[in-house]
Amino acid sequence: MKRILVTGGAGFLGSHLCEKLLQNGNEVIAVDNFYTGSKANIAHLMGEFRFELIRHDVTFPLYLEVDEIYNLACPASPVHYQNDPVQTTKTSVHGAINLLGLAKRLNIRILQASTSEVYGDPDIHPQTEDYWGNVNPIGVRSCYDEGKRCAETLFFDYHRQHNLPIKVARIFNTYGPRMHPNDGRVVSNFIVQALSGKGITVYGDGSQTRSFCYVDDMIDGLIGLMNSETSVTGPVNIGNPVEFTISTLAEKVIELTASKSKVIFKPLPFDDPKQRQPNIQLAGDLLDWKPAIELEQGLVKTIEYFKQILPKE
Repeated sequence: MKRILVTGGAGFLGSHLCEKLLQNGNEVIAVDNFYTGSKANIAHLMGEFRFELIRHDVTFPLYLEVDEIYNLACPASPVHYQNDPVQTTKTSVHGAINLLGLAKRLNIRILQASTSEVYGDPDIHPQTEDYWGNVNPIGVRSCYDEGKRCAETLFFDYHRQHNLPIKVARIFNTYGPRMHPNDGRVVSNFIVQALSGKGITVYGDGSQTRSFCYVDDMIDGLIGLMNSETSVTGPVNIGNPVEFTISTLAEKVIELTASKSKVIFKPLPFDDPKQRQPNIQLAGDLLDWKPAIELEQGLVKTIEYFKQILPKE
């Protein structure tokens, strides 16, 4: 049994990670400042004696005794990270410094939840880990994109300079239960709009593509990376390589919700990538991992979750 620290533990991904780590027989300490995380996400874990919750902001140092660290702390949707861009950058950069310092003191493994946004609006497709990206360093999304890129830099410098055992996962679009209904992400947006009978808002002409990974598959990938051989540092793409246009996703959500909503087209946001698809060969080779849940199967589960939490008409 390990004692594992999960920062951002009350968030969408963090809560699922805490749950799975507990199921695997570990002790888990969840740390969250509840900027985007929610106690409701982990309420069902609070009676578990091996689970502990601490309200804390990772931009300040943290002093604990643990065996592993998963660093998931950072708002991950444009609506939230653009609301306070300075704090977003500080969370990625100062948070990485503080948690790397803790891992260095304890000489333990630490995993960074990085993002496909480090690739920016990519010039190559699909994206491989050796691609350096096409990122606007001064745009409205830069607080998140460049914050995560700097966090990766810090992780690898700690690895080279201090021989710290690191793991870096580049997370692609993930969806599932416990997504925030107002986070502005395309899956939650479409489902909430469809269930509410409102227009489905598609930005651009709907031809831009995304690949969607169900949360259970993502958590298995993150744990697999953490438990991989010490020499495996990453970065490793974790995501579903099956690509869909945004228009196709909108049609699928309307079908599965039996909604009468119509699609409404609006201008594409600034710096919004046209394509996003992971090459996951490295994850397959190093971790023997690939996603198992197809989009329609995952959407059904996600729609059921939103039916339960949205106000009844």
